[in-house]
Amino acid sequence: MLTPRLSGSRGHADHGWLNARHTFSFADYYDPAWMGFRSLRVINDDIIAPGMGFGTHPHRDMEIITFLISGLLEHKDSMGNGRVIRPGEVQYMSAGHGVRHSEFNPSKDTETHLLQIWITPDELGVEPCYADRSLADAPPGKLHLVASRTGRDGSFKIHQDADLWLARLEPGDSPRHVLASGRAGWLHVATGEVVVNGMTLGAGDAVAATDETALELSAVKPSQVLLFDLK
Repeated sequence: MLTPRLSGSRGHADHGWLNARHTFSFADYYDPAWMGFRSLRVINDDIIAPGMGFGTHPHRDMEIITFLISGLLEHKDSMGNGRVIRPGEVQYMSAGHGVRHSEFNPSKDTETHLLQIWITPDELGVEPCYADRSLADAPPGKLHLVASRTGRDGSFKIHQDADLWLARLEPGDSPRHVLASGRAGWLHVATGEVVVNGMTLGAGDAVAATDETALELSAVKPSQVLLFDLK
């Protein structure tokens, strides 16, 4: 069964410096029908104005993944990490027993567009950690594993039985992902337009897949997609 979550139906918050779309209930946006999907708790589609950002604030017991679509993002945290993330890069932070961080757009004239993802961990109070990697040069047309419970194939090792795959697709590319029995998929279109099991989705759209054996993707336009395989 496919359940679409279309971009225009998401929660919306415009703070001036931050224009955000919330796939699931978050902050002042509350929809009991969209509290999350399995262990996937947050997908925020954020556009940050030049010279603005999230000041230093705390988190705990959450797996936080950020995918940069465009612009720049300067990260600093209480573990001593600090660097500028660029388009095509993915950042992972396990908040564990507690961490403080800031995320800032260092550009004076260009917006930053990112997806911030939260996954609920299956273990609480772990040691916080940070990692990042670039997929900007990853071969197009196929799914690349970004995060997994075991850290297989060089992916981020996260505290949950959840796989996150990322693909950059050109028109006509058609990767396929098999879902094991009892698992579910969530596909989010970051940019472009794709067809998923016969359903057309544009930028910002998503679909939940339950009781499906596979997800068949076909790109209509140059696209970037995130696919979650969830317990």
